[in-house]
Amino acid sequence: MKVIETNLQDVKIIETAVFGDHRGFFTESYSKETFNKTGIMIDFIQDNHSLSVEPGVLRGMHFQTPDKAQTKLVRATTGAIYDVLVDIRIGSPTYGKWEGYILSEYNHRQLLVPKGFAHGFVTLTPNCNVQYKVDEYYSKEHDGGIAFDDPAIGIEWPMPMDKLVLSEKDTQHPTLAGLNNPFIYGEI
Repeated sequence: MKVIETNLQDVKIIETAVFGDHRGFFTESYSKETFNKTGIMIDFIQDNHSLSVEPGVLRGMHFQTPDKAQTKLVRATTGAIYDVLVDIRIGSPTYGKWEGYILSEYNHRQLLVPKGFAHGFVTLTPNCNVQYKVDEYYSKEHDGGIAFDDPAIGIEWPMPMDKLVLSEKDTQHPTLAGLNNPFIYGEI
């Protein structure tokens, strides 16, 4: 397994060994033992799975607040997504910064999303299945988000805004500056 550091503090790209032949491929997408050996000691307790049927579906920018904040391990099992993170931890060296990564069924990459990051993705292909592990159960009371189009953050989505398909909920999130932000760097 290869762990790639990113420009965002504490965010990692995970590449597992992929063994392919004329039949297809095999990869061990998660092994607690292997992850622990690389220093990633997270107790994942729930798996989530979403299907987005058309390109341009944007889901985000989501997080859960403390005491139910979640670390996520995200991957696209079919199709391709542009996965985006924003560091919302007050005091972090990368506070307010964002980065985007392509996760696909072809590159087999996974993204480790730490607590204190807003997370979202947009589908690049039809029929995207996205699966992710979390280390805390879903809690409606702790569910939150920031605006996907916050001009102060300036996320560059890979398609025009009028081509994006969002839920009503995802169009209502506040900007980062307007967020009653409970995330403090070093305290999560």
